[in-house]
Amino acid sequence: MNFTKIACVADDSPKAQAALKELKKHYDIVELTKRRVGAEVIVVLGGDGFMLETLHNYMKMKLPFYGINCGSVGFLMNAPGIDTLSERINRARGSTLYPLSMYARRTNGKISQALAFNEVSLLRQGRQAAKIKVSVDHVVRIPELVCDGLLVSTPAGSTAYNFSAGGPVIPLGANVLALTPLVPFRPRRWRGALLHHDSSVNLTIMEYNKRPVNAVADFTEFQDVAEVVISEQRKLGVTLLFDAEHNLEERIIKEQFSY
Repeated sequence: MNFTKIACVADDSPKAQAALKELKKHYDIVELTKRRVGAEVIVVLGGDGFMLETLHNYMKMKLPFYGINCGSVGFLMNAPGIDTLSERINRARGSTLYPLSMYARRTNGKISQALAFNEVSLLRQGRQAAKIKVSVDHVVRIPELVCDGLLVSTPAGSTAYNFSAGGPVIPLGANVLALTPLVPFRPRRWRGALLHHDSSVNLTIMEYNKRPVNAVADFTEFQDVAEVVISEQRKLGVTLLFDAEHNLEERIIKEQFSY
């Protein structure tokens, strides 16, 4: 890789704004618009949440993203450091992330759609547990799942909410998705499933007037859903660049041995 035209976006935090100021001292930053204007790579200054927002905002530009952690966890980011940024970017390894599409039919008949690079989750709204019929590739696998919710996770998102909910950590190249229940009550022993990446997951909300459910794709939330269809979109992949010695594949593997 040999990137010479760098564009940059930064969140509003003091740490990210200071990094942006320092970056401009060392490099000629290309203005970033929806028309690219010659940019070859997008440097993202912020945390994981801001990186997800940036991926959503600029994925159609088909540019690689290189994140510098100015937040807390920084799982999708690289370590801070501006002085050798050009060399780091050009030595970086790329990892491709494929988003999930969420097609949601609301209880009022409205159709809503969104993308998720981490996970799509269904969450109960009120005090009563949700009841969800789970179908995979048009085959009903669980007629009635009684739970607080349910999520479908990508490999990149498997170390986040999915892992906290007891789901498996998935290597990037595994070509599978995680289907993980949130506090399942019935079936009592069901703890989730691994699905091939091209599976279509259909989640039907039962008794939705009595047991309302929200659907969330990364940071986009829709209330009062009646049915949600989730599938991976391989045509919409984005490339994240990581320092070779601390690439995303290695981070995901290390998560499985953390204690």
